[in-house]
Amino acid sequence: MITNPPVTVLGLGLMGQALAGTFLRAGHPTTVWNRTASKAEHLVAQGATLAGSPAEAVAASPLVVVCVSDYAAVHELLDPLVLDGKVVVNLTSGTTQTARETAAWAAQRGVTYLDGAIMAIPQAIGTADAVVLYSGPRSAFDSYEPVLKSLAAATTYLGDDHGLSSLYDVALLGLMWSVLNGFLQGAALVGAAGVDASVFEPFARNLIGTVGDWLPPYAKQIDDGTYPAYDSTIDTHLGAMDHLIDESESLGVNPDLPRLIKAVADRAVAAGHGGHGYAAMIEQFRKSPGE
Repeated sequence: MITNPPVTVLGLGLMGQALAGTFLRAGHPTTVWNRTASKAEHLVAQGATLAGSPAEAVAASPLVVVCVSDYAAVHELLDPLVLDGKVVVNLTSGTTQTARETAAWAAQRGVTYLDGAIMAIPQAIGTADAVVLYSGPRSAFDSYEPVLKSLAAATTYLGDDHGLSSLYDVALLGLMWSVLNGFLQGAALVGAAGVDASVFEPFARNLIGTVGDWLPPYAKQIDDGTYPAYDSTIDTHLGAMDHLIDESESLGVNPDLPRLIKAVADRAVAAGHGGHGYAAMIEQFRKSPGE
C-alpha cells in the first residue's frame, strides 16, 4: 500500500489549484504544471514544486493527476509524453466514450489509468462535503486510495469499467439540474405573488428532503420492474401537472418545464402506465427519441 508518495498535478484551474493545495496540506510532495505558470505562485509559496514542462512534471512522481478543460486538452497534454509505468488519474469531466477511449489509449502506452469524477466545488475539496468517484483497475485504486482520500472523505470506487465515473457524473448532474430548475420554477411562481425566494426556500428544502426519502422504494420498484401505486397514480399526477401549467401561464411564468414533465407523463399513460405509481415513468426515460 502506497501511503505517502509524491504527486504531480497537471492543470491549475480553480479545481486543479484546489487539488494541488489539498495534496500539499496532506503532506504529499507535490509537483505542479500549468500553461500559465503564474497560477502556481501561491502553491509554490506553500511548498509545491513548479515544473518547467509537462515532461518534467510527470517525471517527478509515480502518480499523475490531470484536471484540465476537456479530454481533448488531456490528450494534447499527455500524447507527447513518456508515461510508461505511471499511474494517471484523470479528473477531467467528460463522457463514457471519451473515458473508455482514453483508457484504451493508456493501455497501449503501458499507463495504468483511473478515470474520476469530482462531485464538488473547488472550495469543498479536502472536506467532508466533497465526493470523488473513480473507475478503472481496482489494484491501482487500492494502492493509491489513502492518497486520493485526502481529496474527499467520500472517495468511492465504482468498478473496472472506466466509463462508470463519467456516467455517474452526468446522471447526478441531471438530478442536480432537475432539483434546481424545480426550485427556480417554484420561486418564480411565488414571486409573482410578491413572495421572496428566501421565504419560499425552507418549504422547498423540506419537500426535497421528503422526496429524497421516497428514493429507496422507488429504486426497488425500478429494479423489480413493478410499479405499485402505493400513494398516487400517474393519472392523478397528471391532474396536478395541469394545475402547474395553468398557474404558470396565468401568472406569466414560463410553463416550458411543467409542459415537458407532463409530456413525459402523457407518454407513460399512452403506454398503459396511468394506473401505476410514478416510478413507472422510468420506462419513458429508458426510450430513445422517437420510440
